[in-house]
Amino acid sequence: MGGLENIEVLQSEIIKNDDDNVVPQASEQFVYTSHVRNLTDKAMAFLNVGYSVHFAGPAGTGKTTLAFHLAAERERPVILIHGDDEFGSSDLVGRDSGYRKSKLIDNYIHSVVRTEEEMRSLWVDNRLTTACREGYTLIYDEFTRSRAEANNVLLSILEEKILNLPSMRRTGEGYLEVHPDFRAIFTSNPEEYAGVHKTQDALLDRLITINVDHYDRETEVQITMSKSGIPLSDAETIVDIIRELRMVGVNNHRPTIRACIAIGKVIAHLGARARENDPTFDWVCQDVLNTDTAKVTRSGQSLMPEKIKEVIKRVCRKNKAQRKATIRPVTVD
Repeated sequence: MGGLENIEVLQSEIIKNDDDNVVPQASEQFVYTSHVRNLTDKAMAFLNVGYSVHFAGPAGTGKTTLAFHLAAERERPVILIHGDDEFGSSDLVGRDSGYRKSKLIDNYIHSVVRTEEEMRSLWVDNRLTTACREGYTLIYDEFTRSRAEANNVLLSILEEKILNLPSMRRTGEGYLEVHPDFRAIFTSNPEEYAGVHKTQDALLDRLITINVDHYDRETEVQITMSKSGIPLSDAETIVDIIRELRMVGVNNHRPTIRACIAIGKVIAHLGARARENDPTFDWVCQDVLNTDTAKVTRSGQSLMPEKIKEVIKRVCRKNKAQRKATIRPVTVD
């Protein structure tokens, strides 16, 4: 007497992306002035008690560098996400990516055929889920470039410490408890208007926002020296020029510390000095600063080439006079 037995099993298989993390190390070139230490100490205090922090400030103020430095201090792997207008929740959390089906036919006894079929839905974790599951540090850079609805998934993560996975509910895994070591560091530019979205108040209310502005003069000089290798006197001259031109720039077109570093690197490479009569220094400043402040115009013509020359002349002469005043001749009795 023959028989036929069918068994069907539906399960879910989770594919984890464990290769998307990095382990940052504190850089020897990171500049630690009192201004920077104040920012990092405050942020670390909030992170240590379980809060996520949000560095908000204009371009070129070192928000991402601060985020990576804090992540390195936490000594946990880091997941990096860059805000993107095309992001949906699945790009952060994960998605079903198909099914895997297996079929076993048992005909060991020729009069009995036993068939067993198994179908697995394939769920692929994306970076946010990996960070929550493993307790990594999430750096969400320029998160306001993602649409607000894509970031809604963060609300329960930051408040209830639960990640909602709607597609996994049918297998009983619709919720993931966030690892206690998980922390998030966000960055955004509130002055930017191109390609950004308004953030929901509910998300901002769950973050500790630390406003980051342009650094003080001492910090900018130290950063310029560290990144370019130029001497102190040249770094001071470059920073003073940038800081004065920053008062002339319009909105997002103010020169930043990036301009200081670029000028310093080029003149160091070419063997030039930050001096009024150095033609190399003059054209490097004109080219680097032209795009930063080109919107300052008169009758449709940019005023910046003339303004840059004027500021270079004034700053170089002032700094030269100050250096001479500090080098006083030694008199012998």
